[in-house]
Amino acid sequence: MLSATYDSLLVVVSLLVAILASYTALDMAERINTTSNLHSMAARFWLAGGAVAMGIGIWSMHFIGMLAFRLPIMLGYDAWITALSLAIAIAVSGYALWTVSRPELPLRRLLKSALFMGIGIAGMHYTGMAAMRMNPGIDYDPLLFLASVAIAIVASAAALWIAFRLRKNTPHVKAARAGASVVMGVAIVGMHYTGMAAANFRTGAICMAAREGVSPGWLAILIVVVTLAVLTIALLTSVLDARLESRTAKLARSLAEANEELTQMVLHDHLTKLPNRTLLEDRLTQSINKASRSNSHFALMFMDLDGFKAINDSLGHHIGDRLLVEVAERLTGSMRAHDTVARLGGDEFVILVDLVKPDDAMPVAEKLVEVVNQPFMVDKHELRVSASVGIAIYPEDGSTRHDLVINADAAMYHTKRSGRNGYNFFEPSMNANAHNQLQWLQDLRVALERKQFRLVYQPKFRSPDGPVMGAEALLRWQHPVHGIVGPDEFIALAERSGLIIPIGAWVLDEACRQMQEWIKLGYSDWKIAVNLSALQFADPHLLDVVTAALEKHQLPASCLTLEVTESTAMHDTAASMQTLQKIADLGVDISIDDFGTGYSSLLYLKRLPANELKIDRGFVRDLSDGTEDAAIVSAIVALGRTLNLRIVAEGVETEMQQDFLTSVGCDALQGYLMGRPMPPEQFLQAIRPLQEAARQA
Repeated sequence: MLSATYDSLLVVVSLLVAILASYTALDMAERINTTSNLHSMAARFWLAGGAVAMGIGIWSMHFIGMLAFRLPIMLGYDAWITALSLAIAIAVSGYALWTVSRPELPLRRLLKSALFMGIGIAGMHYTGMAAMRMNPGIDYDPLLFLASVAIAIVASAAALWIAFRLRKNTPHVKAARAGASVVMGVAIVGMHYTGMAAANFRTGAICMAAREGVSPGWLAILIVVVTLAVLTIALLTSVLDARLESRTAKLARSLAEANEELTQMVLHDHLTKLPNRTLLEDRLTQSINKASRSNSHFALMFMDLDGFKAINDSLGHHIGDRLLVEVAERLTGSMRAHDTVARLGGDEFVILVDLVKPDDAMPVAEKLVEVVNQPFMVDKHELRVSASVGIAIYPEDGSTRHDLVINADAAMYHTKRSGRNGYNFFEPSMNANAHNQLQWLQDLRVALERKQFRLVYQPKFRSPDGPVMGAEALLRWQHPVHGIVGPDEFIALAERSGLIIPIGAWVLDEACRQMQEWIKLGYSDWKIAVNLSALQFADPHLLDVVTAALEKHQLPASCLTLEVTESTAMHDTAASMQTLQKIADLGVDISIDDFGTGYSSLLYLKRLPANELKIDRGFVRDLSDGTEDAAIVSAIVALGRTLNLRIVAEGVETEMQQDFLTSVGCDALQGYLMGRPMPPEQFLQAIRPLQEAARQA
C-alpha cells in the first residue's frame, strides 16, 4: 500500500472552513425564518443563496482536506466528477435549510432528514474521492467506511437540531451559534478524515486524472479564496439584511406608535381623553347599524353641567379644566365598558348606552345625575355642579344620527328650562323646536355654497369723533325665507356643528378683499377687524388660512386686526400664547375683545402679543360718572395704557358715553352714535361727511 501523509496547514484550513460554513448555515437559517411567508420570493432567495454558500463551504472543506492528502505519486482531479460532488453538496445544503425552516421539526422528520443529509454528504465525499480516477481503484476499509457514513448521519442530525433551535434571533443567540459552529465543524471534519482513513491505495497505483484533470497545486489556492469570498459575502449580506430588517422593524414600530398617538389625538378630546365628536359620530353610526339588524334599542344622552360657567369664570380656566377631567373620570367609572362617554366641548358630554328595553335608560340617567351631584375636590376647592340630561331612544326618537342628536339636545334644553339638575326623555311636544334646529342646521350647511352670507362694516373712529381708523367686519346671513339673520341666531349652531371653520375662513377672505378695495381708493391707513370664534382660534390650520387670505388679496398684514375674546385667549394659555405669537409674527394686529368680562391673569395678559383691548359693550351701556362700570372702564383704560395697548370702546350710543370714554383716555370708539354696520357700497358714502367734519374741526 502507498504511504499517505497530510499537509497540517491545509488540515487546519479545512477545519476553519468547516466552522465558517457551519456558522453561515445557522445564520442563513435565521434569515429564512424571519421572512413572513416561506413561499415568498424573499424566502426562496435566501434558501437558494444559503444552499449555494453552505454547499460550497462543506464541499470546499472536503476538497481542501483532500488537497491536504499526500501520496508519493502525482495526483489530479477530474473536473466533471468534482463538479458533480459540488452539486451534491449544494443540493444537500438546500434540503437541510428547507428542513429547518419548517414550523416544526418532530423526531421522525429529524431522523429521516439526518439520514438523507448524512448519505448525501458521504456521497459528496466519496464522489470527490472518485474524481482522482485511481488505477487500480481505491480499496475502502468496510468498518471505517461505515463509520464515516454513521458520523455523517449523526453530524447531520446534530446540525439540523442545532440550526432549528438557533434559527430565531433571541438574546445571546450569536454566541450560541459561534459555539455550535465549532461543534458542527469538528463533526464534519471528523467525518471527512474518517472517510479518508478508510481509503487504501495499492502499491503501483496511478492517478488517471493527474494529466487530464485539474492539478492540486493551484486548485488549493483557488478553492480557499473562492470559498472564503463566497462565505464572507453570504455572511455580510445576511448581517446587512438583518440590520436593515431591524431598522425597518424599528421604523415600523415607531410609525405604528406615531399612528396610534395621532389616532388618539384626532379621535379623542385632548383634555379629558374621552372620545370626541368624530369618534362619537362613528360609534353612533355603528350603534344604529347594530340596533337596526337586531331590532334592539340604545339611548343617546346629552348632558350639560349646571353651574360650571360660574366656577370657570370665578376660579379660572385651570380649575375649570381640572373639574371637567374629574367629571369625565366619574362618568366613565359609572358606565359599563362597552358604553361610550364622549365630550363634545366645553361642559357638554354625550353618553351612548345599550338597552334591553327603553325604560332601562331611566336608572342610567338617575345614576349620571347622582354621580355628578356629589362634591368635587379640586385644588383644595370643594366644587358642586349638577347635570341636565336629555335622552333620545333609538328608534322611537329618531332613526338617523342627526335626528337622535337634535332630539337628545332638545330634551336636554327642556331639562334646563324646567329647573335643571335632572333628566327628561324626548317627547313629541319638543319636536317643533328639534326640527326647527335641524332645519336651521341644514340651511346653514348650504348657505356658504349658495353665497348667502354678507359682510357689513361698522366704522371705528379715533376718539372723540374722528377721523375713521377702519372698520369691523360683521357677519349677516341673507336667509331665503327669514331674510337678514344676525350672528346671534346662528353662530352658536355653527360652532356646535363645526361649520364655523369654513364660515370663518370665508369672512376672513372677504374682509381682506374689501380692505384691498379701500386701499386702492386711498385709505391705506385703515385697518379691518375680523372676529375669531373660539373653535376657529383652536383650529390648527388658522395660520395657513390667515396667510392665504393676505397673499390672495396682496393685503399688508398691518392692515388686518384679528379680534379674540378674553375668555378664548385665556383658555389653555400656553397654546393661546403660541397661536397669538405666530399671528403677531405675520405682522397682524391682535385685539382682546370683550375685555373685563372674563377671568384674566395679569401675568399672562402682559405676555400676550396683543396690540389692542376692546372694552365690552356691557360696561359702556350703563356708563355714568360715579358708577361701578365707570370705575371698571377707568381701570381697564389705565391697565391698557400701562401695557402700551390701544383702547377701543364698543357699543357707544350716547354723547355722554362718548365724552366719558374720551376723558378717561380711550383711543378709539365704535357704536351706533357714530355709525351703524353698513354694506360696503354704503360705507364710504356714510363716512365721507364725517371725515370732512373731522378735518374742518
